[in-house]
Amino acid sequence: MQVDFLNLQRVNESFGSELKEAVNRVVSSGWYLLHTELEAFEQEFADYLGVKHCVGCGNGLDALTLVLMAWKEQLGWQVGDEVIVPSNTFIATVLAVSRAGLKPVFCEPNLEDALIDVNRIEALITEHTRCIIPVHLYGQTCDMDRILQIAKMHGLKVLEDACQAHGAEGAAQADAAAYSFYPGKNLGALGDGGCIVTNDKELAQQVRSLANYGQSVKYTHIYKGVNSRLDEVQAAVLRVKLRRLDKDNARRREIANYYQENLKGIVSVPRIPAHPCRHVFHVYAIRTEHRDELQMSLKEKGIQTLIHYPIPPHRQQAYREFQHLHLPIADEWGRTELSLPMSPVMTDEEVEAVCNGFK
Repeated sequence: MQVDFLNLQRVNESFGSELKEAVNRVVSSGWYLLHTELEAFEQEFADYLGVKHCVGCGNGLDALTLVLMAWKEQLGWQVGDEVIVPSNTFIATVLAVSRAGLKPVFCEPNLEDALIDVNRIEALITEHTRCIIPVHLYGQTCDMDRILQIAKMHGLKVLEDACQAHGAEGAAQADAAAYSFYPGKNLGALGDGGCIVTNDKELAQQVRSLANYGQSVKYTHIYKGVNSRLDEVQAAVLRVKLRRLDKDNARRREIANYYQENLKGIVSVPRIPAHPCRHVFHVYAIRTEHRDELQMSLKEKGIQTLIHYPIPPHRQQAYREFQHLHLPIADEWGRTELSLPMSPVMTDEEVEAVCNGFK
């Protein structure tokens, strides 16, 4: 049996005619940017998360960057001010800090779940620290209670990188959160897309302006903005998929539970939170010292796997100024992590085939 890591064609076909009808509705409307589909999606996603404001933008990287740009403008942050980020994350988290003219400071994760180790954060705070960016990596939410407490004690902003955590309980409770709608996400568009969510009206207005060339009204530019907009087609598609997000996340948890029961003792399986709804399993990540051999063996059996992420940001050439850092836990995750097939449309037979591939 061939088991794909993620078959987006099957995912989208599972919505029947709904996606085509949504796209056709936009095509027929004659409006393709900044119109009713975007307005409706922003309101629906904000309501879903229980926040006051949602602002669509071009992608998750832009969402993170726009918030930092807005705070830098509002609060008078200086070039080179510091933002604490996890040492193991997709590089977009770090790129956003750099794009905003700020300096990333790397905090090691927990070995058990790959999330930022809250016990290490305070030691990294200096007079130049302005913000903490916890990443809800693989779909599991960080210890936000502790992070928010630390931030309050030191007068710091908190920006959640929730780009892998659509629908995870415990997310979107900080000053702002950024989401990506890349097609492979739990809530994925048919192209790139993203948004920021917040309860701060002023921040939402400023991000909306920054994302649209810095305009307050047309041809009146109050900021040095960018062009980063969630288009009407993607907004319409996301409205359809949002209605099924909780059901799809429940299916992901079923698959994860099956993996847990059948793979425990064979490889290092993820640590499942006590409250299961705090994990939406965007990725089911195992660890093994024999990662490359295991991946090849599974491939020979028709089982496709991926690696998230083999080279941590501080080891990338783009960030060669940080290659001297000793971050052994991030390095270990990069060396041993393997992501198993995970999709809400996987059949029980496919899930069983993955486990049998190990046995």
